[in-house]
Order: sequence, then C-alpha cells, then structure tokens
Amino acid sequence: MGKVILVTGPARSGKSEWAETLAMQSGKVVVYVATATDNLDDQEWHQRILEHQQRRPQDWVTLSVPVELSATLADAKPYTCLLVDSLGTWVANLLEQDEFTWENILVELLETVDLVAADILFVAEEVGWGVVPAYPLGRTFRDRLGSLVRQLGAISETVYLVTGGHVLNLSVLGSPLPNIKKLPE
Repeated sequence: MGKVILVTGPARSGKSEWAETLAMQSGKVVVYVATATDNLDDQEWHQRILEHQQRRPQDWVTLSVPVELSATLADAKPYTCLLVDSLGTWVANLLEQDEFTWENILVELLETVDLVAADILFVAEEVGWGVVPAYPLGRTFRDRLGSLVRQLGAISETVYLVTGGHVLNLSVLGSPLPNIKKLPE
C-alpha cells in the first residue's frame, strides 16, 4: 500500500496549496484528480478552477473525476502520487444518492484506498465547525463529509490541518480517537 495523507481545513485556508507542495515533494509522477466540473455559466466557479489549474506544474496529469473516484484510485500505478482535490466536491456530486447507495460507495472507496500501491493525497473541507444547516440536504452533506474525513483520518499515515495561514501536523500534535470504525457497518 502507498502512503495515504489527508489535508483538511476550512475554505480558502491553503489546503490545496499545501497538498500540491506535498505532491511536488513526493518525487513521483503526480496525477491531479479533480472532482469539480467546470461550468462556464458560473464565472466565479470557473475562475476558481482556473486558479487551481494555473498553479499546477505543466507535467502533472489531470483527470476529471466527479464521481468514479474508487475506480480511478484502483487504476493508479505505484510510481504515482494521486492528489484528490476535493472530497467535499466529490461528496456534493453524490449527494442525491440514497443512504444505502452512499454507504456502499463509501465502503468501496475505503476498501480501495487500502489496496492502492500509489501515494494518495486527499484534500477535504472541514464543514462541521459552524451551525447545523437548517435544511436536510445541508445536514446530509455535512454529516457525510464529516464521516468520510474521520474515516480517512483513521487510515491516513499523516493528517494535516491547514488554518489561519499555518499547517499543523495532527499526526504529531494530536492523538487518534480510540475505537474508530474504519468502515461503516
């Protein structure tokens, strides 16, 4: 199994830039796994995607993977470093799935991560630090992403929190919670 690294933090915290730095330092062929799809009708979203694209080195391979993340990870070569940006967008892309289907997708992803020989850097938003959303879909998003981040954190070699312009290595500074279930029942 390759290294699994989780980079998490709030919006605009620099988590993507930190993950990009780690990918460059890996010494491996970097494959950027973009979970967002561009929408030219939404100029602000399009601009965000362009900013990410312009930061990336020219020799990085970019894959657009809005849904089929497990299959993409399973196909990775051992000499690659996959940078998955971001899990929040991926969860949003699957938000309309019923709970049973979502649980199966989640189990498949976590089982696949355990088998991948490539290094994987996951970028994930922290969404549960504010008020509980007043609408069901918002709560579903927050709960699904929070659970995914927690489960990935449990199997990651290193977990970083990027906030306030600083990077914290939680694997060094913190302690994992005991008895974390790695896969949902």
